[in-house]
Amino acid sequence: MRLTKRSILITAIIMIFMVTSLVGNALAKDKEAELAYVEWACATASAYVVKEVLETKMGYDITLTPVSAAAMWQALATGDVDFITTAWVPTTHGHYLERVGDKVEDLGHNLVGTRIGLVVPTYVTIDSIAEMNDHAAKFDNQITGIDPGAGIMSKTEEAIEVYGLDKMNLMDASDAMMTAVLKDKVANNQWVVVTGWTPHWKFGAWDLKYLDDPEGVYGGEEYINTVVRLGLKEDKPDLYKFLNNFEWSADDIQTVMAWSEESSPEASAKRWVDENQDKVASWLP
Repeated sequence: MRLTKRSILITAIIMIFMVTSLVGNALAKDKEAELAYVEWACATASAYVVKEVLETKMGYDITLTPVSAAAMWQALATGDVDFITTAWVPTTHGHYLERVGDKVEDLGHNLVGTRIGLVVPTYVTIDSIAEMNDHAAKFDNQITGIDPGAGIMSKTEEAIEVYGLDKMNLMDASDAMMTAVLKDKVANNQWVVVTGWTPHWKFGAWDLKYLDDPEGVYGGEEYINTVVRLGLKEDKPDLYKFLNNFEWSADDIQTVMAWSEESSPEASAKRWVDENQDKVASWLP
């Protein structure tokens, strides 16, 4: 009889442990989420700030996944990632959103007042894309771009066609390579044209200007939106509410980007969150 009671007790303890573990694992999974982003300065800043807030204020475990723009949208549409915070609309990422619009949920703007286009130092004496062909040699016949999957690259290819820039070549690069080329050219007071967007820390580092776009290839004002996978509202309602509340300004994000040039994205995000507690509190559900 003693042995039977002991066996029952041990079995009960094991069952309680198993149930507790299963419940614990389920709760832990409810607090996990994945954010995809393209490794542009603005997207990196946004991703790390959101991660910092969700982990320190809401107890989430956030996985950051850097990918190309095309892969980011595809992963969101298939539900392989939970959300993105840097969807540039209506121009830069418009074609991606159009393809997968019925497979994702757009929560609207988290940042307004952005734009894209071709950017030159202010000492460059032309003011319009239409003038570039006549001065192609001064630009070494080159437009320095970023990764080939970016929306701004497809728009620049369109601009080359629309403006007949047959003397100019678009060079694939990366955000880091583009800014490195820009830094070198400015240091030597040489002409250079790059694919540019606001917000970006380069506008605080050097005196730059957008070339006028009379044909409207690059569109007008852009917005940065938060977009989530279908079903997130039901699966993780607190995360959904946070993302629906998340919004900040160009000054906010450019501050984080500037700090990241001198520090790490993690440290810059933590510093910004520490110094902007009121704004962070307005995001929390």
